[in-house]
Amino acid sequence: MPPPPRPIYLDYNATTPVDPRVLEYMLPWFTEQFGNAASRTHLYGWEAEEAVALARRQVAGTIGASEKEIAFTSGATESNNLAIKGTYEANSHRGSHFVTVATEHKAVLDSFQHLEGWGAEVTYLLPAADGLITVKQVAEVLRPDTVLVSVMYANNEIGVIQPIAEIGKVCRDRDVLFHTDATQAVGKVLVDVDKDHIDLLSLSAHKLYGPKGAGALYVRKGVKLTAQLDGGRHERGLRSGTLNVPGIVGLGKACELASAELPAEAARLANLRDQLENSILGTIKKTQVNGNRENRLPQVTNISFGGVDGEQLLMNFNRIAVSSGSACTSASVEPSYVLKALGVPDDLAYASIRFSLGRFTSEDHIAAAIAHVQEVVTRMRQGIEIR
Repeated sequence: MPPPPRPIYLDYNATTPVDPRVLEYMLPWFTEQFGNAASRTHLYGWEAEEAVALARRQVAGTIGASEKEIAFTSGATESNNLAIKGTYEANSHRGSHFVTVATEHKAVLDSFQHLEGWGAEVTYLLPAADGLITVKQVAEVLRPDTVLVSVMYANNEIGVIQPIAEIGKVCRDRDVLFHTDATQAVGKVLVDVDKDHIDLLSLSAHKLYGPKGAGALYVRKGVKLTAQLDGGRHERGLRSGTLNVPGIVGLGKACELASAELPAEAARLANLRDQLENSILGTIKKTQVNGNRENRLPQVTNISFGGVDGEQLLMNFNRIAVSSGSACTSASVEPSYVLKALGVPDDLAYASIRFSLGRFTSEDHIAAAIAHVQEVVTRMRQGIEIR
């Protein structure tokens, strides 16, 4: 008996599959070209070092940076920790006040909570009901002892894109460092660290069709950080540890492909997202989109379904793979802290589903997903068992 068909994957914000072109590019670095990039006395090491250098250029080119400003990490969580904790330790002479947003990813929020244990003071900005903060909010809380502002480029749950360039300019004018967790934005929308006045930027390969376990931190020239890992002073002293050459090569290739295909792919995904969103809102009563619908990523919609049990709703969506929030908090029984910060009532927050589309999403997938959502919600509201 054949296995049941796998559900349609609509959870690309949690992770993306490795693009076959990326995998093909990576494979030799596991086998024939397995050298350590720090081994500079023979061919194997030289090959690995050259491959890492190319990947550094590819990542830098994606965000408008210099290759000398890219430090490779294990992913965005490590990059966020290095940016935030490293700034605190290296800039204690400047002050101990930090600013972030209540809807940031836990990798950022938990890092700041850690700083509070060290004696730092952190201001958590609360967004409006649409998920956006304003430049004025940031400007009003800056102080002479403010060291760093950290604002996520695009929210992982609702897709809202913050006014990064404007916030960055305010920070630059006030001599405050500006960090952004751009994990969801890089490769999906145009990111330019110079135009956006960004000093530190975190990204991760597995969000843009690269491998898990590889990421990078952009560090603007002149910005001082204290390394959080010791032992070898790799990556210009910012991050010790033997470089993950296959992962780094994959990250570089993934960035190159995403940059080349970005305009067309963003338009395609926005069209598919709108088809999904408009069909659900137009045919299912008591539904609403969470977050600003203008300033957002092209592939994401977060929809609340009124009048149904949220936990059962997610379980009954057995033909589609979706989530109710961040993959990093999916084990929590509490409603999404992001939606709670937006003022969404608990019953709707529990019954909110994030649909995130990607490179391998087709029109047939969307049509099937719409039909499944309509069927499940209708049957749940009528009290009919779903098999």
